[in-house]
Amino acid sequence: MSMPWAALAWANRSWADDFVLLGFAHVPALRPLLAPLFLVMFLLTLLGNALIATLTSLDPALSAPMYFFLRQLALVEICFSLDVAPRLLLSLLRPGSGVSPAGCALQLLLVLSCVTSECFLLTVMAWDRYVAICRPLRYSAVMSPRLCNMLAAACWVAGIPVALVFTVWLFSFPFCGPRGVRHFFCDIAPLLSLVCADTRVFETNVLAATVLVIMVPFCLIATSYGRILVTVLQMPSASGRHKALSTCASHLFVVILFYGTTGVIHLQPKASYSPESKQVVSLSYTLVTPMLNPLIYSLRNKEVKAALGRMCCGHQGIGPHK
Repeated sequence: MSMPWAALAWANRSWADDFVLLGFAHVPALRPLLAPLFLVMFLLTLLGNALIATLTSLDPALSAPMYFFLRQLALVEICFSLDVAPRLLLSLLRPGSGVSPAGCALQLLLVLSCVTSECFLLTVMAWDRYVAICRPLRYSAVMSPRLCNMLAAACWVAGIPVALVFTVWLFSFPFCGPRGVRHFFCDIAPLLSLVCADTRVFETNVLAATVLVIMVPFCLIATSYGRILVTVLQMPSASGRHKALSTCASHLFVVILFYGTTGVIHLQPKASYSPESKQVVSLSYTLVTPMLNPLIYSLRNKEVKAALGRMCCGHQGIGPHK
């Protein structure tokens, strides 16, 4: 499919070295409707994740490692949304506005870092549930505050080297022709389509890194939940099984939502790549999932709902669980 003529005109009007994000240029009639919708989703994402981060920081009843890692996840989602959503809204409200190479590279760097950090965080959260359910007597000793801090720091830092290497490598290639990026943020695949050089080695390394970053954590999560399921099935009481599974339900739903969309985007064969369809699927893990995560964890978690109730009731305030 060729680039829409209107989008091509926007790209040609931009500065020669700037990129132009052409997100949803193929549906110009919907752009005025999408802008307020995405703005509401963005604000809900910031509000919901900030609320989760605040609750898990201030309420002593939410001091368990599970909520510590939930706070890290909320902070990653905030960073991710702040990186992607404002540029998306700008491209909808001001079609044809340019993005400097440095700005595009910075956005790509942050996107890759956040996605990698989220993959690792979801893995650590699954391991935390495995220790809590399968090794309950050793849980406090294993999940010490020192270890939790180290794991959280590793999740935040781990994505930086990978993101830095591929961002610098990609932007070392020459870009030719109108720099219209057929996406609503600077991502590897749409930027590669603008490169006029042999990128086969780069693409091979990107695929290898994608498998390591996405599939290895996913396999570890699947292994953790496989062992959890075996342990739960061996529990004598139905109430014990239900309680154990309920502590995993929210995390498992988030894992399915996140890995289902990122896998479709990043692991599909290049021949099946469609810029328009990728934009729609990309919305799932850039806007929808970050917005839904706070709802998923708060609606299915009694302790989070209780903490929210204590915060809303000014006469009780946030304090120890009574």
